[in-house]
Formats: sequence, structure tokens, C-alpha cells
Amino acid sequence: MSTSPGLVATAPAGVAREVGRALEAVFAAVASTRDDTAALLGAVAAAGRRPTSADLAALRPGLHLRLRRQELVSGVGFVAAPGLLADVPAWLEWWQCGPEGDVRPLLPDLDPQQSAYSDYTHWDWFALPRDTGRRAVAGPYVDYLCSDEYSLTLSAPVEIAGRFVGVAAADVYLRHFEAAVLPLLRALPGPARLVNARGRVAASADPGHLAGSLTKGPDFAVTLERGREIRLPGVRLLPCGSVPLVLVMAEG
Repeated sequence: MSTSPGLVATAPAGVAREVGRALEAVFAAVASTRDDTAALLGAVAAAGRRPTSADLAALRPGLHLRLRRQELVSGVGFVAAPGLLADVPAWLEWWQCGPEGDVRPLLPDLDPQQSAYSDYTHWDWFALPRDTGRRAVAGPYVDYLCSDEYSLTLSAPVEIAGRFVGVAAADVYLRHFEAAVLPLLRALPGPARLVNARGRVAASADPGHLAGSLTKGPDFAVTLERGREIRLPGVRLLPCGSVPLVLVMAEG
């Protein structure tokens, strides 16, 4: 992503568009995973049986390809709704980049009989797509389930015949996201930050609002739904294209 600091300094809308473009590339990987998963589960349903975790192995070539091709993507996969699969209570068909750049599976303990059971259904990256039917940007948060890295997770619902069956998702390390967007935010004429629908700061060039903190004030979900710039006393709110992030810029 390239830009001219002299141009973006007077064009917050241009910065919002550039941020949207950066994350749309990640959402493209999410969409491909969603489509592959829906097609696979639809074929299994047409055969008159419930899917199993072994069926999801057919997703792996596509997941590996997305990890290698998408610069910002550090992990990608399908997270099944509990009860979807016939052989296990919960499942992540998830692959991620290892420290040496190798592609490796995530093998979490998802047995509800074990104390280490990871209930992912309350996390924003799962709950928001399930509850709203829309794409979501969750975080940043320390991703103890996958990488122990400070991360964002981009996700979208997967549905079969109108029924929610899980989410397709991709992880982005915050350090990689900040490297892409902080030069844009710093070129703006006022302190600026990016927040998600919950008001959590995804990246910030505003010392008063650190990444990971919660922003109080306007309803950012409404800004995203309206899909247009909103001006409030001392602040501008700009949706980042169709990506569920809002650019918040202070004005003097």
C-alpha cells in the first residue's frame, strides 16, 4: 500500500479508503474460505448425512494457499458452530504460519470434559457474525487460543440454507496491521485512530487512545450502518469503505 503523505494530510476520506482496501484483501481470504466451506457442507448435506471433522480436511489446500498469498494473514480457517459435526462437540479447521514461515495446524483442546476447554462462542469474532449475520473485525486482543500474539480477527458467518453453521475467519497480527496503517494515520492533520463496531481501538496515532482500549462516546455501529461520514463537535467519523472499522479524527 503506497500513498503520498502530502495528499492524505488533507484527505481523511482517502485514508479511510486506503485502510478499507488493506483489510478487504484479508476479507477476500475470509470470503473464499466461507464459500469453500458452504459448498463442502452443502454437498455433505445433499448426501444425507451430518458432516464430520474429517470432511473439513478438504478445505486445507485452499487455506494453505491463502496463507501463502495474503501478506497480512497469519492464520485462516473455519470455526464450526458447536453441535454441527457428528464426531466432535466443537472444531477449528485452522491453519497458521509458524515462526519459520511454515504452515501448521492449530490443535486446541476443545473437549468440554477437560478443564482446558476453550469455549469460543462468546468471543466477538464468533458472536458478532452469528448474532448480526455480518462481517466483523474483532480485537486487538492477545490471541491465547492460536498464537499468543496481539491480533485482529476478521470473520464472516457461514450459512447453509439460511442456518448459521460457523464462521470463516482470518487473523492479522497487530504489528503487521500497524505497519500498514500507522503511516496513513500519522499523515492526517489531527490525532486519529481506527475503531471497530464495539468501539475498541484497532490502531492509533492518538496518544490519548491506545490500541486495544475502548473508546467511549458515539455509537460506531450506527456509523457503519449509515456508511457515511458523521461530524460531531471536535471529531469526524468516517467508515473505512465496507470494512467494519471507523476512522476517528479529532478536529481543532
